[in-house]
Amino acid sequence: MPLIHQDVLLRSVRRRDIRTLERLLVADREWLRPWEASTPGVRYPLDVRFMVNSLIAQARNESGLGLIIEYQGRIVGQINVAGIQRGSLSSATIGYWICKNAAGRNITPIAVALTIDYLFAEAKLHRVEVDIRPENTPSLRVVEKLGLREEGLKKRFIHIDGDWRDHRIFAITNEEVSGSLLTRL
Repeated sequence: MPLIHQDVLLRSVRRRDIRTLERLLVADREWLRPWEASTPGVRYPLDVRFMVNSLIAQARNESGLGLIIEYQGRIVGQINVAGIQRGSLSSATIGYWICKNAAGRNITPIAVALTIDYLFAEAKLHRVEVDIRPENTPSLRVVEKLGLREEGLKKRFIHIDGDWRDHRIFAITNEEVSGSLLTRL
């Protein structure tokens, strides 16, 4: 797998990424906190080792996929493909983050487009969903650029930053894409 477009490269997460991911996540705590899932009533330190090991296990059993976003050779973020379903559902959900100093450079839309293209062409999925907090303007801009359709609102869907938060639902199916999503950027 690596997936490449211009200066953006996506590759599978590896154990040797733990230190770099931890450094980025700690440095950008305030930038990322409003968008990261939390556990009700539990405050615990960031456990990047557990996260990476979990993503590797999910990739092994084909229930998820953890991807590193590199820009000009540096790790700048991550895409998680969760809940991969085969058979009659044939779908998955994408979540992503990017470090503050790499935001606004079209890296995230390229990374999401590469991921969706891969999920349709290589993984043979039919539908991909992205759920976004209504206040997350930069992420809403990503799905707008890529032309994902809005399907509705999930009320109090995910516990984030200390409370249950609503999420707008966006999706795309393989019938809605002719060629690569990259052509929409």
